[in-house]
Amino acid sequence: MKFSGKVVIITGAGSGFGHGTARKFAAEGAHVVINDLNPAATDSAVKEIEAGGGQTLGVSGDVASADSVAEIVAKTLDRFGRIDVLINNAGFTHTNQSLLTVSEADFDKVFDVNVKSIYHFARAVVPVMRKQGGGSIINVGSIGAIRPRAGLGWYCASKGAVITLTKTMAVEFAPDGIRVNCICPAAGDTGMMLPSLGEDTPERRARVLGTIPLGRFATPEDVGSMAAFLSSDEASYLTGGIYPVDGGRGI
Repeated sequence: MKFSGKVVIITGAGSGFGHGTARKFAAEGAHVVINDLNPAATDSAVKEIEAGGGQTLGVSGDVASADSVAEIVAKTLDRFGRIDVLINNAGFTHTNQSLLTVSEADFDKVFDVNVKSIYHFARAVVPVMRKQGGGSIINVGSIGAIRPRAGLGWYCASKGAVITLTKTMAVEFAPDGIRVNCICPAAGDTGMMLPSLGEDTPERRARVLGTIPLGRFATPEDVGSMAAFLSSDEASYLTGGIYPVDGGRGI
């Protein structure tokens, strides 16, 4: 298995893309650290993976909090002794609406969860990876950052920041053997779907599907497979890349 004995932290892994990514790494032999803001979702994901024979650790906490991030990293090191892969997957979006009507509280939460969390995790995890001689960091962006549409403007802007962070992190940390890449999914049938649509109706879903040439939403398995590839030895020469997993949505 590709990740036998490797330790992987995945944020927002209680559901959606993060949960699918956790399943993929566990199937490839990794020790998976599952983080989610929702303790019940964290526990459920841990039980599911352990039932399948995977080795996992659940640590609930807010990725926008430096103290929570420090706790996630400390518990990971206490249990497994190292960190080989970090996947910054946790995300938040405001409801589909005009840029002018998004509340300041929602604006702040979008940037706290989508951008500030990467700041906290970089400060906590990069020193660990440096001591180990390398590692892989995957930031989950959005195809909306590459080809934005009206209605999710501040969310798309936050994911644009994720893309720029990925490139700058890749350059700065390359001498340490730390590779940093970004996955940009299209819309998926996850908990983010409702706020992204504004109203979950067949008509609105059809409108979104009409923008995706392959004619389906992104799945957790799509994102998990790309994350596993980018973190594997087969991708050892890839860093600073922005990889749409979007069924052609960004064309």
